[in-house]
Amino acid sequence: MTAHPRGETPDPAAEDHEAVEDSGPQAADTPGTPDEGRAGSTEGADDGAEGAPDLEQATGASEAPAAPALSEAEAELAAQRELRERIERRKAEKEGPIPAGTKLSGPAADLLAAVRAVESGEKPATAFFDSPASAPAPRRAAPDAAPVRTSPAPERPAPRGASPEAAASVAEVLAEGGAPEALARPAAVTLGEGAAEVLREDPWQLLSVPGVRPEQADGFARALLGAGCGPDDERRTAALVGWLLERAALRGHTAMDADEVRTALAGFAVTDPAEAVQHAVAEGVVLVFQDDEAEGDAQEPDGAEEAGEPSGEEPRGDQEPVQVLLGLDRYALAEESLADGLARLVNSCEKGADWTDAAAAAPSPSAGELIRAAATAGLVAHSGGESARAEPAALIAAAHGLGLRALGTTHSADGQRRLAAAVGDPGSAVTLSALLSGEDGPGRDADGAFALDVLVVLDAPQLDVETAAMLVESLADGTRLVLSGDPGVLGSAGAGRVFADVIAARSCPHVVSRTPDPGPIGELVSGVGIGELTQVEAPGREVVIVPVRDPGEAVHRTVQLVADSVPRAIGVPSSDTQVITVGHGGPAGTTALNAALKQRLNPGPGRFGGFDPGDRVVHVPAPGRAVPGSVVSADAEGLHLDCAGTAVVVPQERVETSVRHSWALSAHQAAGMRWPAAVVVLPGDAAQQLSRPWVYTAFSRGERHLSVVHGVDQALPRAVAEVPAQERTTRLRPLLEALPTPDAS
Repeated sequence: MTAHPRGETPDPAAEDHEAVEDSGPQAADTPGTPDEGRAGSTEGADDGAEGAPDLEQATGASEAPAAPALSEAEAELAAQRELRERIERRKAEKEGPIPAGTKLSGPAADLLAAVRAVESGEKPATAFFDSPASAPAPRRAAPDAAPVRTSPAPERPAPRGASPEAAASVAEVLAEGGAPEALARPAAVTLGEGAAEVLREDPWQLLSVPGVRPEQADGFARALLGAGCGPDDERRTAALVGWLLERAALRGHTAMDADEVRTALAGFAVTDPAEAVQHAVAEGVVLVFQDDEAEGDAQEPDGAEEAGEPSGEEPRGDQEPVQVLLGLDRYALAEESLADGLARLVNSCEKGADWTDAAAAAPSPSAGELIRAAATAGLVAHSGGESARAEPAALIAAAHGLGLRALGTTHSADGQRRLAAAVGDPGSAVTLSALLSGEDGPGRDADGAFALDVLVVLDAPQLDVETAAMLVESLADGTRLVLSGDPGVLGSAGAGRVFADVIAARSCPHVVSRTPDPGPIGELVSGVGIGELTQVEAPGREVVIVPVRDPGEAVHRTVQLVADSVPRAIGVPSSDTQVITVGHGGPAGTTALNAALKQRLNPGPGRFGGFDPGDRVVHVPAPGRAVPGSVVSADAEGLHLDCAGTAVVVPQERVETSVRHSWALSAHQAAGMRWPAAVVVLPGDAAQQLSRPWVYTAFSRGERHLSVVHGVDQALPRAVAEVPAQERTTRLRPLLEALPTPDAS
C-alpha cells in the first residue's frame, strides 16, 4: 500500500498485493484531499447506541429467555433492576417527592407522587416505575473484612417477561390494527400483562415499543378507532411527548427544553403544542423542572401552565431567561440519586491512612498528584489520554500498599486486562458490568454496599447516568471514588454526561494528567483533541493515509489492508487489526465491510443466523455494551461464543438482535478498547457524520499502527476544527453545584 501525497489519487489499476512497505520511510501526511472524495449523508450512521429496529423488524429483542437459568445479561439486568428499586425507595423515604436542590415545580413534585401511586390502583395513568412496599434498612459502612462472595444469580429475580396468553391477546389487537404480529411479545413485555386492554383504550401506547414510529402508531390507532381519533387526541399528544423524550435519551439527553418539545409537536400536526405539554405534565407522563441561574436558587414554575406555555415576562436587566426542562422520571430519579450519592461520598470522607510516602514514591508527578488528591477527598476526577491510565493504576497499587481494599473498573474486558497489567495484580481490575451484576468483584454486604475503600472507574466518559447512580448507590460511606477518563472520546451510549458534569460542577478535585501519549499516533491524536489535524513524522509507518475515490474503493482497500498489507509490512496479523467506520449502514458501513472481510478472511455459508465457526463477532448483551468474541460452534441451545476466554451461549432467538460480525465496528462500539493496529474508514458519504470526538476516538484505537482510508476530502480537517462534541441537556451539574460540601459547611 502506498501512502500518496495529499491530493494525489492512487492508480486504480494498482495490484491488490501492494503493501505498506512499498511506501518506504516517509512523513505520514495529514489525511488529505483525494480528488474524488464525495460528501453526503451516511445511512444508518451510529448514534451512540444500537439502532432501534423499524416496526416491521421489531421482533423478539425484549423476549424473556427460554432457559430458566439466568444468562450474564439477565443477571446484570436483574441486578440493575434491584438497585434501581433501592434508589426509588431511598427517594420515597424523604419528606418531599424530590429533596431540596432538585428544582422541581410544586405541582410537578406532586405529580411524581401521583405516578408512584399508580401501581397501588389509586390512579389509572401511565406508570413508569414500581412503588416500593417498604423502605430499606439504613446504610451502614462496609465491613472491615470482605465477605465471601457467592453467586448472586439464584437470589435475583428473573427479568420480567410476557406470558404466552398476554402475547396472544396482544397479537389479536395488533392484527385488528394492521400491525405486525412480531410486535406482540415486545408490546406485552413493555406494557405488561394487560397490554391488550391498554392498546385498545390507547393505541398510541404502541409508541412505547422500541422501533415504532409516530406515523405507524397513527395508522394503528386509525384502524382501531376509526374517524374518532385525530392529531389532537390527548392520548396521542401525551404519547408523542414521552416518545420525544425517549428519543432524546437515545441522543444522550436526560431532559429536553420545553420549547423544543413544543416545536417538535407542531411538526406532528398538533394544533396546540402548549396545551399538549400541559396535559402530558398533568398526566404524569413527564416532569417539569426550571433553573434560574440569575437568582441562584431553585425556582418553582407555576405548574403545568409554565411548562406548556412560554413565559410572557421579559428578562429584567441582565437576567437570563428561565429555561424550563421536561424529563422522564427514570432519568430524574437517577440524577437525583447520583447527586445525593456523590455528595454523601464527599461529605463522609475521612483522612484515614497516611498517603505521604505513597505519593512521594509515585512513578510520575501526575500520579503523585492523583494520590495526594485521593488521600484527602471522597470524590476525585482524573483526566488524560491512554498513557495517563498508568496514574490510576499507581493509585490502586499505592492503596494496596497501605492495606486498603482498592479496585479498578473498566468499560471493556480489554481495558480490564490492560489495567490489571499496569497494577501488576490480576485481581485489581474488573469490568463495570461484572462488578454491578455480581459476576466479579468483592461482593456486597446486607445493604448492597461493596466491600471497598477505594474504587477507581476508568473510561468514565462511558458512564451513563443510570449506571453511575447504581454504582454510587452501592458504595459505603467513606469509600473514595475516582472517576478517570479521556474527555476527548465519544460519550456514553446511554443518557447523561456524568464525567463531564462532575468536572464542570467543580465539586471535587480535578487532576489533569501531564503525561502525553507517545509516538506519531499519540501526536496525531493530541492535535485532534485541540482541534488541529497536523502532519506527523512516521518513520516506522505508524500512520499511513490511503486516499480513495468512492465507497466501493474504500471497501476494497480496507480488505487489502487487513488481509495482506498490515500483516506483511507491520507484522500485525489480521486477527489483531480492527476496522472502524462511521455507521452500520451505507456502502462502506460496518455491515458492508464485515461482509467483505468475512468473504476474504473466513468464508462460509453462515449456517447459523449468518455466522460460521471462526467468525469475529461482537456480543451486545445490553444496550451500550459491546463484548468482542469469536464463534466457536452452534447447536439447538444457541450460538456458542468465546469472549476473551469466557464461554457465552446466545439463545437462537437473540442471535439476530445481539450478535454482529466485528471485523468492522463503529467508533462507539470500539470505545474503551484498543488493538495493535486500526484501520479507520472514512468514505465520502460519511462526511456529514464526522465530529472531533468521533475522529479522536477512532484514531486513538490503534497501539502500533493507524491506517486511514480517506475519501472525505476537506470534511475531515473541517470536522476536527469546527465540529466539537454534541452538547447533552442534563440536570446533574446544577444538582451537584447546589449540594453542600465540607468546605461550605
